[in-house]
Amino acid sequence: MSITSPERVDLPQVGETFLTEAGLETDLIFHHGIELPLFCTAVLLDQPGGRSRLRRYYREFVTLAQRYGCGILVETPTWRLNRDWAEKLGFDAAERRRLNFAAVQMLQDLRHESNMIHGRFIVSGNLGPRSDGYKPDQLMQANEAADYHSEQIESLRDAGADCICAMTMTNVGEASGIAQAAHAADIPAVISFTVETDGRLPSGQPLGEAIAQVDEEAPDAVAYFGINCAHPTHFDEQLQAKSPWLDRIGTLRANASTMSHEELDNAPELDAGDPEDLGERYSQLRERLPGLRVFGGCCGTDIRHIASICESCLK
Repeated sequence: MSITSPERVDLPQVGETFLTEAGLETDLIFHHGIELPLFCTAVLLDQPGGRSRLRRYYREFVTLAQRYGCGILVETPTWRLNRDWAEKLGFDAAERRRLNFAAVQMLQDLRHESNMIHGRFIVSGNLGPRSDGYKPDQLMQANEAADYHSEQIESLRDAGADCICAMTMTNVGEASGIAQAAHAADIPAVISFTVETDGRLPSGQPLGEAIAQVDEEAPDAVAYFGINCAHPTHFDEQLQAKSPWLDRIGTLRANASTMSHEELDNAPELDAGDPEDLGERYSQLRERLPGLRVFGGCCGTDIRHIASICESCLK
């Protein structure tokens, strides 16, 4: 398997605006009736129809970004492709590497098809937590997390991803380890935390404290931080005070629903919330987050929500 060009690009800087996608997994499952074992979208890469469905999904957001004249940052469908989750699906190390390469290649092909320049179409290699994204039941120290996640980080780097993004991070140990591993692999990193309805990480740590600790434990490793898989009402109060760590939040991917993680886990149907209300909340948050430049969604969101965010924030 050949390795694509090692060319790298700078991640989005302050003053630039980028879109990213919505809730890929929930959209495919609830709106398109696609089965995703263990919530793993990477399995679709081995299915001709599945790969076509993924391309159509991403293409919608590329078209929207072009309509609003902004850049696009797309995440590979590899959130559940670390060793523990992938082994449950029968993927050994060689298969995991092959799928990471296939995911990056698919998005590079889409970039070529879009005729957007490299720096305006960023391919981000996506990582998820080792254990459940809502329940940090397998806490790791930073050095252990760095060793564990380095396999996938290096695969995504070798495949030609422009950066890596660890999403739905529940605790600082794992987040710091990923940042350290990315720094050692010489690839830019984005760390996105999830929070509960009280605005704290599932580990109980305040968001601002977690961001400051990762920056201290992995200096110069994280390009910027994000918040994902929580509704703005869950973390709005955490962003009221003017604190230096607010400048470090560069990406926002909120849930459509105001439900807690536990409620979402037990919900029989998808709660798509109110796209217009979500768009307005993003506009208000943008006023308080000077470093925010990547706009997208998480669970329950789809192209409607991202279009509403564009209307509120990117006119």
